[in-house]
Amino acid sequence: MQPLYVIPDIHGHADKLAHALDLIEADGGPDAKIVFLGDYIDRGPDSKGVLQHLIDGHAAGRNWTFLKGNHDRLMAYFFADPMLFDAQFLIGYSWFHERLGGIETLASYGVEVREGRRHSEVLAEARQAVPQSHLDFINGLTLTHLAGECLFVHAGIRPEVALERQIEQDLVWIREEFHDYRKPHPWLVVHGHTVVPQPTHYGNRINLDAGAGYGRPLAAAVIEGRDCWLLTDTGRAPIGKARD
Repeated sequence: MQPLYVIPDIHGHADKLAHALDLIEADGGPDAKIVFLGDYIDRGPDSKGVLQHLIDGHAAGRNWTFLKGNHDRLMAYFFADPMLFDAQFLIGYSWFHERLGGIETLASYGVEVREGRRHSEVLAEARQAVPQSHLDFINGLTLTHLAGECLFVHAGIRPEVALERQIEQDLVWIREEFHDYRKPHPWLVVHGHTVVPQPTHYGNRINLDAGAGYGRPLAAAVIEGRDCWLLTDTGRAPIGKARD
């Protein structure tokens, strides 16, 4: 069975992305199939560099699949005409809230977001600074990827709802309803979105987001069937199972 590699939430860390790709190439070669779980941007210092690296890899014919994360959708919403706001937000939140990272993303393109500037002014400058290829990439992301016994998605799924009836809001945002469900899903669900101390296998799902957006290493994993390993500088390491 051909291994499939997975990279979760990168959050603007181009250096961590490069290291994860090096680990994957060392294990699976330059033609390794990789699924990226979304959240390429925000919080880190080089969202522009991350997107360009992914775009260049795809253009070079790499066997890469890109899923949409909630942060990627926030960027798409900002550039939409008219501008959109996410229904998930609390009152007073926007992409530029300090917890979300839109300020850092636009800063990587040389656009300053500061108090006193109007959204329209920032948007006009951002439209000049952000390449159309980056917006096309963000707007072209897919929501799920099925391969073998695994379903790959950014945040998770609504339990006991058929895949064709899942909605985007859940696929990029869901947490508790998905995390608390202990019965088997039709597939092993591989996701990110919610930070855990280390990549963890929960029996019916695997969470790979170990917090690269908060200063921790970016996970790179390999899956064969339903078996999953974390890639390290010294080779494969089994992903630990959650305690009941």
